[in-house]
Amino acid sequence: MSFAQQTGTLKGQITDFDTKETLPGATIQLLNNLSKGTAADIDGNYTIELDSGTYRIVCAFVGLRSDTFQIIITPGQTAEKNIKLKPMAKMLETVVVSSGKFEQKLEELTVSMEVIKTDLIHNKNSTSIETALEQAPGVSIIDNDPQIRGGSGFTFGVGSRVAIVVDGIPLLSGDAGRPEWSYIPVENIEQVEIIKGASSVLYGSSALNGVINIRTAYPRSKPKTIINYSLGQYSLPNQPAENWYNESIPGFTNLNFLHSRIVKNNLDVVVAGNVNVDQGYIGPPPPMKYIPPVIKEAFLITDSIPTFTNEDMMKIRGRMNFNLRYRFKKIVGLNAGVNGNVMLSKSNMVLAWLNDSSGIYRGYPGAVFMQNQTLFNIDPFINYNPGKGVSHSLVARIFSSDNVISNNQSNKGTMYYAQYQLQRIFKNIDLAFIGGVVGNVSSSFSRLYASSGSPNNKIVNISGFLQLDKKMWKVLHLSGGVRYEYFKMNNLQSVVAPIFRAGASLQVLKGTWVRTSYGQGFRYPTITERYITTKAGLFGVFPNPDLKPEQSKSFEMGVKQGFKIGHVKGYLDVAGFYQRYKNTIEYLFGVWDPSVALIGFKFLNTGESRVRGVDMSLALSSDEANKKFGIAALIGYTYIEPVCLTPDSVYARDKSLGGFGQNLSYKTASLDTTDNIMKYRFKHMFKADIELRIYKFSVGFSYRYYSRMQNIDRAFQDLEALTAESPYFHSIKATRYWYAHHGFEIIDLRLSCKLTEQHKISFIVNNLLNADYSLRPMKIESPRTAAVQYVYTIN
Repeated sequence: MSFAQQTGTLKGQITDFDTKETLPGATIQLLNNLSKGTAADIDGNYTIELDSGTYRIVCAFVGLRSDTFQIIITPGQTAEKNIKLKPMAKMLETVVVSSGKFEQKLEELTVSMEVIKTDLIHNKNSTSIETALEQAPGVSIIDNDPQIRGGSGFTFGVGSRVAIVVDGIPLLSGDAGRPEWSYIPVENIEQVEIIKGASSVLYGSSALNGVINIRTAYPRSKPKTIINYSLGQYSLPNQPAENWYNESIPGFTNLNFLHSRIVKNNLDVVVAGNVNVDQGYIGPPPPMKYIPPVIKEAFLITDSIPTFTNEDMMKIRGRMNFNLRYRFKKIVGLNAGVNGNVMLSKSNMVLAWLNDSSGIYRGYPGAVFMQNQTLFNIDPFINYNPGKGVSHSLVARIFSSDNVISNNQSNKGTMYYAQYQLQRIFKNIDLAFIGGVVGNVSSSFSRLYASSGSPNNKIVNISGFLQLDKKMWKVLHLSGGVRYEYFKMNNLQSVVAPIFRAGASLQVLKGTWVRTSYGQGFRYPTITERYITTKAGLFGVFPNPDLKPEQSKSFEMGVKQGFKIGHVKGYLDVAGFYQRYKNTIEYLFGVWDPSVALIGFKFLNTGESRVRGVDMSLALSSDEANKKFGIAALIGYTYIEPVCLTPDSVYARDKSLGGFGQNLSYKTASLDTTDNIMKYRFKHMFKADIELRIYKFSVGFSYRYYSRMQNIDRAFQDLEALTAESPYFHSIKATRYWYAHHGFEIIDLRLSCKLTEQHKISFIVNNLLNADYSLRPMKIESPRTAAVQYVYTIN
């Protein structure tokens, strides 16, 4: 007995209409039953078996316009349909992953986000990622310390309140929670996504004020090779510089390279590297004045102050990184791989200038440290996407740091990180579920932290999180999540903390979205903040084992207006925000323990604080298909009111006034208490980067404005008085420069010519007007630099 066959087959290939590249992972689904469908394989091919009949089919791929078509399935027959997806004809086309850890359109987010494209990074000749981050609205980098919307003060980057992640995995040093900017591979970046506001639910403790997520690139269908070489020099400062590099002009050179390709259709390979040699713009300090033994004893100067040369101040860096991903042909949706990065570098850290006039471009004796670094990380991962909206991800990282630093400041540490994540997309009800568990163990060895009772210290962090994102009526997006954190440092009592967030985004008109969000933040103190004890000359850093975790609440409302004028598309975004902090941790300068060092820094909980303000950004770009003319711009303004809410609360007692000491509060420790403004913040920031392209030529312009930093530590004034009349010390000067400057304006300019499809040459000038400017006390920023850049591309 035989039965008629009642099923047939639909197959084909899915490609990008413009690039002709195949689209692995593109989805094929029944329009009236989205739970039934399939995904394209690594070659963009799909096959699906269906009962006989007539179907409406939808094909979709993130970032491209969906295509819907009708097909008739005949029993026992195979129908073929090749699909070419076109670019979205909408005002906003940027796709991001940081907000919800799955791909979303920028306009649908419930939080504020800035996106920096790779073109801006390369066009500005960024040898380290901070150069590009400085152009992001609401973001400032103060001597390695990232700030978003004034959510933190100045801490030399220790205990960052902004999570720095590469491909979603944290990249902060395990002992200090400090970003290693020079370690981030600028030669292999797809784009940078910056979340503004508390993001601890998805990214953990360090995301108290936001997240900077660097996404590296994987190969396209065609192999690519890029070689980027630049050579430049610093200009002589406008302000006379005392014996600055013996009147020579320091220079720098940089080489980036990248090669990416797909091998045998299923192995993705990326190899990249960087070599950088930079004389730097801070000259070596002069020798320490002769100090009689009795004075040394009185001022507790027991260490010898080394003398450095121009050659000692030179920075040298070598970095290699790779991405490998294997996509299994026999198991659709399964891929595994490993990413890695290694860097050897010689650099220096300058804590203070010689003085605030002719010595701003030289270091102070005892406040300059030489550093040799060996850093590496290895990141194995496995992803499985069996279809029907389900995906599993397991990622891990081993991050090792070995820092050999002069004056007994050396330290080494290892971070072990692992995360399992489950995603479930319910397309029939427009619901996305994200859940996961995270384990993070950071161990450190350094005599700097021996005040804990041992030079060996360890932090254990275990957490679980989940988030739901729901789309309703095609215009309303709801998002909510929770995280549960567990921390334990050495043998201290463990700490647990639940963290919540919620948000909504509503499309009110074709190009208009309004949003609101609420998020909690939690940051556990680092090993460095609690236990560091060190000194160099007059300066010291002191421990605080009783430091408590910081907590925050963040609320914002915003509107995003998309637009398209001719071939130019973009958006205007305006957001009002309110952030409140409990147990605020600040890095305060003062007299803490004269038996160790005369004066120095200490991390302290200073009470409650609040930051509120307005953040505006405008981003636009023209159609890349237009080969004759083009424009790209990122413009933003940020206004903040950072206020101490407990100005009279006594949070510590120092040992000044001959050891008698005084009670410290915001009012007694601040140099300007007007309106209770917190220290080391800029109330106004304006940023702009605009690039115009005419045929083969491009001209770019960057502008940054920082208003005056209203408040700094009063201890700087005390230190000036202490050294002013002494014949044995160079007079320390900080406040006169601070009083005299009422804001800074910095202008950059770049010109380029694309000689052929493979060859491009550029001339880049940063700090065009050669302004001398300082973003934190006793540290000058770079004078004008001029560089020639050559880029060779085979694609």
